[in-house]
Amino acid sequence: MTDSGTAENGNRRRGRDETEEERADRMWTELIQEVRVAQMGVQILFGFLLTVVFQSKYEELSTTDQRIYLVTVVLGAVTTGALIGPVSLHRLVSGRQVKPQAVRWASRLTVLGLVLLLATMACSLLLILRVATHNGVVPYVVTGVVLWYLVCWFGIPMWTRRRHSAR
Repeated sequence: MTDSGTAENGNRRRGRDETEEERADRMWTELIQEVRVAQMGVQILFGFLLTVVFQSKYEELSTTDQRIYLVTVVLGAVTTGALIGPVSLHRLVSGRQVKPQAVRWASRLTVLGLVLLLATMACSLLLILRVATHNGVVPYVVTGVVLWYLVCWFGIPMWTRRRHSAR
């Protein structure tokens, strides 16, 4: 093996030469960076949602809009839990030689958090557009945005994973 990561025959080496623990350490670092981005978004959104009920206009919302708001707040709360879960998981199992398993569970919590964030964003957008426009096109706009999120957050990553894992 040469220093440049090529084998003696000149072919590029595939994969990483790392132990299971080294891989878990690397994956944990990457996961936490990803979670930070999602956490920031959900915390800002959730903070905003918590203030709405204290606004005088809240009482003027229709029963349907108040229910959408309540569902959105609950979704924001469970989303926050799922996206903060990996941090708690790491802290509680740190030093117990279970990092590969912790990475798997933290990854699952993060994906769940992203799905819940998608639902929270959709409900927030639905509520805001209903209140702001009173327009019948709102569900179609929200559906379009949800489809866009699905493509960006799941479609492209899964397509890339499938396409490049087959090689």
